[in-house]
Amino acid sequence: MHTTHLLYLHGFRSSPHSFKSQRLHALVRERHPHVTWSAPQLPPSPKEAMALIQEIIAGWPRERMAVLGSSLGGFYATCVAEDTGCRAVLLNPAVDPARDLAGYIGEQTAFHDPSQHFYFAPAFIDELRALQRGPVAHPERYFAVIAKGDEVLDWREMTGRYPRIRVKLLEGSDHGLSDFEAHLADVLGFLKLV
Repeated sequence: MHTTHLLYLHGFRSSPHSFKSQRLHALVRERHPHVTWSAPQLPPSPKEAMALIQEIIAGWPRERMAVLGSSLGGFYATCVAEDTGCRAVLLNPAVDPARDLAGYIGEQTAFHDPSQHFYFAPAFIDELRALQRGPVAHPERYFAVIAKGDEVLDWREMTGRYPRIRVKLLEGSDHGLSDFEAHLADVLGFLKLV
C-alpha cells in the first residue's frame, strides 16, 4: 500500500530545514503532491515532542502513513512506528539518547540557525528514558540507513538495536548522511513513493 501521509522527524539541535528534510520534501512535493507531508520543529522536551507528534498524526490512516527520522528523530520514529504499526525509515538512529544527551544539559545552539538557542533540561533525560521501547514488534516495517563512518553514534549499536530489519549499511558516510541523495531511491522505494 502506498504512503499517503509522511512525517519527518529531525535530530537533536537540528530542524525541518536540514538538507535531508528539505530534499525529501521537495521530491515528495514534485512527484507525489497528493501526499500529506509534515516536518515539525520539535521542542527540546521529549515529552512535548511526542505530544506534538501525536497531535499531528491523530487523524492519519495508520496503514498508509509512514515516519522517517534522523538521529534523535529516529528514536522518536521508532516510538511512532511501535505505537501505530506504520512503516519507519531510520537514518543513523539514536539508540540510547538518555545516555548520549546527558552531557548536553544546558543552553544549546540550533544547528541550522546559531541565533536560535534552547535549554536542554535535566528532566528531559528522564523523559527520554520513559520513551524507551523494547525490541521492535514488526521488523519488516522498518528500513534503516546506517553509516559506519558516523562520527556521533556507533553503527554496531544501531544495527544491534534493530535486528532483523532491512538495513543499508554504508562503509563510510557520516552522521548527517551528507550522501543522502545516493540513498533516496531506496528510501522512496521502501515508502512506496517511487
